[in-house]
Amino acid sequence: MSTPLKIAALGLEHRHIFGMAQNMIDVGAEFVGWWNDRDPALRASFEKRFPDVPEFTDKTDILNNPDIDLILVAAKSSDRAQLAIEAMEAGKDVMADKPGCTTLEQLQSLQDCVARTGKIWTVDFSERFEVASVTKAAELVAEGAIGRVIQTIGMGPHRLNKDTRPEWFFDRESYGGILTDIASHQIDQFLFFTGSTDAEITMANVANYANPSSPGLQDYGELALKSDNGHGYIRVDWYTPDALPTWGDGRLTILGTEGYIELRKYVDVAGSDGIDHLFLVNGDRCEKIDCSDAGLPYFQRLANDLRDRTETAATQAHTFKTMELSIKAQMLAEQSK
Repeated sequence: MSTPLKIAALGLEHRHIFGMAQNMIDVGAEFVGWWNDRDPALRASFEKRFPDVPEFTDKTDILNNPDIDLILVAAKSSDRAQLAIEAMEAGKDVMADKPGCTTLEQLQSLQDCVARTGKIWTVDFSERFEVASVTKAAELVAEGAIGRVIQTIGMGPHRLNKDTRPEWFFDRESYGGILTDIASHQIDQFLFFTGSTDAEITMANVANYANPSSPGLQDYGELALKSDNGHGYIRVDWYTPDALPTWGDGRLTILGTEGYIELRKYVDVAGSDGIDHLFLVNGDRCEKIDCSDAGLPYFQRLANDLRDRTETAATQAHTFKTMELSIKAQMLAEQSK
């Protein structure tokens, strides 16, 4: 029997750490420790969720442990790149929460580190990797169910939960801006579904319309992009109303030359209960498709990649390009304000 993959966490600044850790545990990884230097509220939730995982008071004890294979990084957004670099320099592969970095300088440092160390730096774009309906949509697209994909429309509304957010969440330099942060999910999906390796940002805007008391927060963002393979439009915001029974009505429409797919990932307002609602319309089908057996293959593929030194979960080039375009969209939006 092969030795189980051992994982540890550096930074517990975003609740995405729960999904990152649990999904790796679900594919056989052993969670052996964590380190955190902020956010006691999230620390308590983490200890409740993973009561048997020990805390390390010194992160170097994790970095210097030769048995640890993969480091999960969910620290403050602007700190993630440096922690990832420290981990890779210590011989570990890294899965970062999105955004994996917040500046082009950080991205270049990460690229240099990957080239120098040969380690894997991946970003858990959870709105694709942790959503079964996206898995099913990818299968349908690969089967040719809607022909050639020529456009994606991604909507990423979120609930602000202002009273429970840490101070850094409202500081532009700390979280990186709304397009760098949230829209990296939708850019990832655009590149993936159109099969694009590069793209041009043709329009980008950010604003703060509803939170004047938090001037560092951007609560609205949009962008358009195009590649040789297709077009995309993205809107993200922090306006989810209180009556919605989940944090956001995230949607993705995938337009092909022979049909389209719509995903209502987390809720079907005034429709069916549950999550992962997928609708397919093409020349002979107009139906809702069950996604319950689709699974979340990213995590097993990543585990295989760590062992085999392959790129089946997400190519390194794709991850770098997603963050590059997210940051460039943010820069364009702020230049045009």
